[in-house]
Amino acid sequence: MDLVILTALGVGGATVIGAVIGFAFKEISHKFSDMILSFAAGVMLAAAVLGLIIPSLEGAGNWGLVITIAGIFAGAFCLILIDKLVPHLHRIVGSDIENHNNRSIDKVLLFVIAIAIHNLPEGIAAGVGFGSGDTSQALFIAGGIALQNIPEGMVIIAPMLAAGIKPGRTLVMAICTGLVEVIGTFIGYFAVSISAGILPFALAFAGGTMLYVISDEMIPETHAHGNERGATFALLAGFCVMLVSDVLLG
Repeated sequence: MDLVILTALGVGGATVIGAVIGFAFKEISHKFSDMILSFAAGVMLAAAVLGLIIPSLEGAGNWGLVITIAGIFAGAFCLILIDKLVPHLHRIVGSDIENHNNRSIDKVLLFVIAIAIHNLPEGIAAGVGFGSGDTSQALFIAGGIALQNIPEGMVIIAPMLAAGIKPGRTLVMAICTGLVEVIGTFIGYFAVSISAGILPFALAFAGGTMLYVISDEMIPETHAHGNERGATFALLAGFCVMLVSDVLLG
């Protein structure tokens, strides 16, 4: 349990680390932000497939394929429902940049809430990994999510500062988005601990939410500014870094 707590704090804290770095680079170019976000997408993709979906298949027995596919789509549909309530991140960021002379605190708060909500399934994924009992695999998943959170923390700072929010309050908001992942980690861990029978479905569900975020949010954003090839290679690099980590962890 101590390891779960430390990991939860680490996963959430990675967003804060990224936010602190973001203060040093208040004006991040699209090309640079697209590259780091693409790298993060590759990291998440590897964590979702290698750390969640494949273990789901391996642990679900005779019905493994059906359970895993059902879990993936359930995770995706869950985020579709969330997107009905909260606008897409790339839409909020894009409108904030385009209308920089007409920003409002409400828009920025909506931006922060959207990030926080989308962070919840990532935390759940980390918690589900620990609920499986495979510590090395759980650390692999959590490490991938943490690596993804650092660039995410970096890119959320600029819109808030540009909206006129004070640096101290901006940091508090970034910390709150990280705390959501801490909460998600405990939700995933205790849900699986209560009923080990739901583990294969829970793994696939968490993997499906991550795949949805990658496809619906991250890739469109990284391909929106004319740097598609660079973004693609950055994604491949992120995937390969996690692939090497998975092989070394055994």
